[in-house]
Amino acid sequence: MQAAATSISVIAAQAGIQIGKVPIVRHLGLAEFAPTYQAMRRFTDSRGTTTPDELWVLEHPPVYTVGIAGRAEHFPRRGEVPVERVDRGGQITYHGPGQAIVYALIDLARRGLTVRGVVSSIEQAVIEVLGAHGVGAERRTGAPGVYVDGAKIAALGLRVRRGCCYHGVALNVDMDLAPFSAIDPCGYPGLAVTQTRAHGVLADAAEMGEELARRIARLIEDQ
Repeated sequence: MQAAATSISVIAAQAGIQIGKVPIVRHLGLAEFAPTYQAMRRFTDSRGTTTPDELWVLEHPPVYTVGIAGRAEHFPRRGEVPVERVDRGGQITYHGPGQAIVYALIDLARRGLTVRGVVSSIEQAVIEVLGAHGVGAERRTGAPGVYVDGAKIAALGLRVRRGCCYHGVALNVDMDLAPFSAIDPCGYPGLAVTQTRAHGVLADAAEMGEELARRIARLIEDQ
């Protein structure tokens, strides 16, 4: 999969920062889920000890993805949207245009990070980005993700293989939320979902994805 890296790696080189320390941010636009998923797996399987970490910013056409803990009783009750089984943690969620997705391809072993540490950093990045737009958000104990007034605004799930993680976070920005009503989001019947547009944020998914990727990069660098 080809995509141009943003200037973050160039800036890092000019500043004398060790390449590989600063994750490279790639913008993939609207990308089909299945080939993106396979690309993440190939990247992880082929990377070496000096391969720079990457953050992929994108949106997906409508698709449900089901993690390794997924159970059929949470699946969609109608069949217009395809369902893809994947190897991340968690249950079922929905992706669609207008949702900012950041996939985090991070060498945890090289950075000395734990899975919990990365999850916490991603959640914190979402909270900080929303806070910068005047939206108060919080974590929920035992239910990874970020919530606003009790409604889920961002879902996340990771897979770790060979000491490296992939998958990431999906932030609802300005999308059709109706497909969530056909499932039990993240395995929780009746879980309310929301999005940034409902809270007065005018930035679109591409802008929010860029902000989120840069916050994640900073928080990971600070670990």
